[in-house]
Amino acid sequence: MEVLKNVEMALEKDLCDHCLGRLFAQLGHGVTNKERGKSLRIASAMLVESGKERKEVPEESDRCVLCGDLFQELDKFAEIAADELSRFEFEDFLIGSRIDPEVEEREESLWTELNLTTAEPINSEINREVGKRVQKKIEKEVDLEDPDIKAILDTRFDSVEIEISPLFVYGRYKKLDRGIPQTKWICNRCRGKGCEKCGGSGKLYETSVEEMIGEPLRKMTSGEDFILHGMGREDIDAKMLGDGRPFVMEIKNPKIRKIELDDFEEKINECEKVKVLSLKEVEKEKVQEIKQARAKKTYRVKGDIEEPVERAKFKRVLDELRGVEISQRTPSRVNHRRSDKIRKRCINDLELESLDNRQFVIRMTCEAGTYVKEFVHGDKGRTQPSLSEKLDVRCEVKKLDVIKIHYLEGCDEYEEV
Repeated sequence: MEVLKNVEMALEKDLCDHCLGRLFAQLGHGVTNKERGKSLRIASAMLVESGKERKEVPEESDRCVLCGDLFQELDKFAEIAADELSRFEFEDFLIGSRIDPEVEEREESLWTELNLTTAEPINSEINREVGKRVQKKIEKEVDLEDPDIKAILDTRFDSVEIEISPLFVYGRYKKLDRGIPQTKWICNRCRGKGCEKCGGSGKLYETSVEEMIGEPLRKMTSGEDFILHGMGREDIDAKMLGDGRPFVMEIKNPKIRKIELDDFEEKINECEKVKVLSLKEVEKEKVQEIKQARAKKTYRVKGDIEEPVERAKFKRVLDELRGVEISQRTPSRVNHRRSDKIRKRCINDLELESLDNRQFVIRMTCEAGTYVKEFVHGDKGRTQPSLSEKLDVRCEVKKLDVIKIHYLEGCDEYEEV
């Protein structure tokens, strides 16, 4: 009976069928709000007390006091949105809307006056009804969860704002040249504006892996910007070899989404500094997977020792350190930008590849997050135990290469070492 009372009170307002039906949108399914509103008018005329004259079916208002006859413009809104969307390349879409604040305020006041808990907001119906019309016009599917593109209607000004979902491309990169950072390094003095320190470029390094892959991809997709999400990072002076480091390149606002990644891969690989492989389009969830991965890594370390060490002793020390958990206090070279704490890391494997007088080459596999250089030289005791400590001689890293990241895509487990 409470619902009937609310219906009668709502019928006293000059409402269109859309707005009347939307007040009771959560009561019953399978009909539109317009159909529900019309049905409520008919039902109110039929449900009269015995002995009273039959009521006439209340007419729909010529001028809705709630929406101002906004729903009479649905076809126009759909035409505007479809025309704007036609400029872009996408597989699925979603319609959003901005409604006059005065309309939203009138709607909320009516909900309060009628004490309603069954209503649907006006923008939800606008989005749905315009979306159905646009879907027929452009023959594309609506995606409520993760659309390629979103058209935001401003019903006040008959305008459309386009929001394009980023494009995500997964792959692996090899860095074959030392001295290239993984991502763009903005000058810390001018913050990218250009100054004497950075030579006016706004950057501390001429280029980066991010720029060498991302900029050509941005141009190919007519995007606005790009971000490289890597599975960890190698030092600037380290090479990334083997089958490469997994990454996801995010392209912001791409106007073109269909790209030939085989052709793009071939183009990038003409460069002698950076190579890419296994490129494919992925969903945005891949970024989180990449960032959270804790894959073991294998390095080749070329270093110097201050005094000659017998081969037998060197191999014995490596055997002692194999499988050991080390303690690493935040290295002195990065403690200005990272929290000062002690990290426990496991050295999974150590092999001596060569030892010649005061030069050595070792291959080591260790847990993600291990500071390899500090493991070698000890960082004045901040890493314990270290190779330098165990050999009882000063050691320094001269060259460092990442030769394998033990990551199996799509698996919950990483490669065994």
